[in-house]
Amino acid sequence: MAKRNRARSASSRQKQEGRKSRQPNRQSSSNFSSADIYTLHPTNSHLETAYTPTSSREPLEARTKSQKKYMCAIKSHCLTFGIGPAGTGKSYCATAMAAEALANGRIERIILTRPAVEAGEQLGHLPGDLEEKFSVYIDPFRDILNDRLGKGAVEYNLRHGRIVAAPLAFMRGKTFGGDTFVILDEAQNTSVAQMKMFLTRIGEDCKVVVNGDVKQSDIRGSNGLADAVARLRGLPAVCIHEFERDDIVRSGLVRALIDRYEVDE
Repeated sequence: MAKRNRARSASSRQKQEGRKSRQPNRQSSSNFSSADIYTLHPTNSHLETAYTPTSSREPLEARTKSQKKYMCAIKSHCLTFGIGPAGTGKSYCATAMAAEALANGRIERIILTRPAVEAGEQLGHLPGDLEEKFSVYIDPFRDILNDRLGKGAVEYNLRHGRIVAAPLAFMRGKTFGGDTFVILDEAQNTSVAQMKMFLTRIGEDCKVVVNGDVKQSDIRGSNGLADAVARLRGLPAVCIHEFERDDIVRSGLVRALIDRYEVDE
C-alpha cells in the first residue's frame, strides 16, 4: 500500500511540473523587444505597395530650353497650350508632370483625353467594346505613366478612378475641379465646337494642358486647336507655348522627315 501511495504522489508531481512547463514564461516574455515581433501580411499592405511609386525614379528634367519654358508655363498657368511638331516632348512633359503631382499629393486625379480620330478612322472601325477601342488611343499616356509611377501604381490608380482616360466626347457635362490635372492630346483633331465644350469644363484652380500640332490635323475644315489659339492668345492665366523644329528630341530622322513633308507648306 505504501508503495502504491508513493507512486501516486510521484505521478501527481510529474503532472504538475508538466503543467508548469506548458505555461508561458511571463518574466522572459517581458524581455522581448519590438524588433523581435513580426507581422506577416499586414492589412492593406498590397495597396501601399501598389500605390507608392518606386523611389528609384529619376527626377523629371527638361531636355531642351523650350521644354523647360513649357514646364514652367504649366506650373504657373491654369491653361497651357503646347503647339509644335511631333517629337518635341509635349505629351511626355505634361503627363510626367501630372504623374509627379499625383504621387506628391498635390492633385487627386488625372484626366487624360483626346478626340477619337486618327487618319480619318474612328472608334467604330476597331474591334471590342468602347474601353478596348479607346485603349489604343490612350496607350502612349500609359507608357509615360508606367515610366514615371510604375506599372503597379498606374493599374491601382486606374481601378480606383484617380487616373481617368476617356474620349473627348465623354467630357461633356463634367467640371474639372481644383484637385485635377487634365491633358487633352492631339487637339488638332478637335472641331471648334469640341474645343469650346472642353475649355468650358475648366473649374477653379485646376490644371489643364492642351497639346497638338496645327499642321497635322486629320479633320476637314477648321480645327479647334488653331481656332482656340487665335481666340485666347493674350488672356490672363493662359499660356501658348510654341515648339520649333529644332526642339525635336525624338530623333534626328524625325527632323529630316518633317523638313521633307513641310517643304511646300
